[in-house]
Amino acid sequence: MIKGFELLAVTVTLSSIAYCAICLWSAAAFSRECKRLAGAGGRDTGQVSVSILKPLKGPDPEMYESFRSHCLQDYEEYEIIFGVSDPADPAIGLVERLEKEFPQRQLRLVLCSEDLGANTKVSNLIQMLRTARYEHLIVNDSDIRVEPDYLRRVTAPLANPEVGLVTCLYRGIANATLGSRLESLGISTDFCAGVQMARRMEGIRFGLGSTLAFRRRDLDAIGGFEALADYLADDYQLGLRFAEKGFKVELSDVVVETFLPRYSISDFLSHQLRWARTIRDSRFWGHVGLGLTFGLPWALLVLLLSGAAPWAWGLLALTAAMRVATAFAAGRWVLQDRQVLSLLYLIPLRDLIALLVWIASFAGDKIHWRGDSFYLKDGKLERIELRDSA
Repeated sequence: MIKGFELLAVTVTLSSIAYCAICLWSAAAFSRECKRLAGAGGRDTGQVSVSILKPLKGPDPEMYESFRSHCLQDYEEYEIIFGVSDPADPAIGLVERLEKEFPQRQLRLVLCSEDLGANTKVSNLIQMLRTARYEHLIVNDSDIRVEPDYLRRVTAPLANPEVGLVTCLYRGIANATLGSRLESLGISTDFCAGVQMARRMEGIRFGLGSTLAFRRRDLDAIGGFEALADYLADDYQLGLRFAEKGFKVELSDVVVETFLPRYSISDFLSHQLRWARTIRDSRFWGHVGLGLTFGLPWALLVLLLSGAAPWAWGLLALTAAMRVATAFAAGRWVLQDRQVLSLLYLIPLRDLIALLVWIASFAGDKIHWRGDSFYLKDGKLERIELRDSA
């Protein structure tokens, strides 16, 4: 007879199986929509002039090739604006090299000398926007690599005036380290699945830093970048504010790539904890509910509490099958991630770490981000040295 904590563990395990089923349904629906769009030849809405804003801080893996992919667009009129706050930033040399290789492109480097908020990226964006020529804007992270049809496909939904923001899924290209592989696996099998479920169940009400495409006038209508200057999750906040203003936030059929650093386990854990605390402060109850999705650790706990009863082995097998199916659907069907199958053996370790990080995310408000340390409260950043010296 099932009693007490064992019953709780069984209930949570069953909840995780239901979550996986919804993720499978959502991934299948999105894949069908993308195939229909591709079969119809995509959206042919004409081209609009675009300013791409790329805030930089330090080097990223494969950074030059990622920059270069933006210069190889099959697109007529666009510019790329790079922004740095440190005149000695090593990324500057890569931009200068890019300018020499692509003299025909409109490339510009902006030194962002003003400190306009705790989020240096957003502070830079405010200053970069002043130099942008065009109404249509795209912001994406410095480590994003794109295909030649990226601009055409990402901007197409903005032909609909009801669409305020377009964002993209991404796949992480892992380095050789275990930390990098665990990060890539999480992006493809956890993060992507969660985005798909959110889209299907409640609609997209957030943005992803891999791509944020919007109109300048609509950005002004939600308060501009200035309204985001102290938030850590500026991409999430941007999407939320567009949604609250009544605009649609659309998930593009484009999938971009990010090349992951050689994360040590310590680096990986620090990054995961920052991400978890960011989500906690952005969507608290959604983050609480995330505890219901860690099926494998809960199923293993059921097995332990039941004394390895036959029915508990069956529950574990069902949970594992649903977890692998969800990973395959999100990683292969949606993201077309060629690495994901070779990394599936790491899922039990990844899920156990994810559960522990989720628990730890409630135990403090300190994060580390690109060499700086902050306190995080209600999604906003405060530099540790500023609070401690007050």
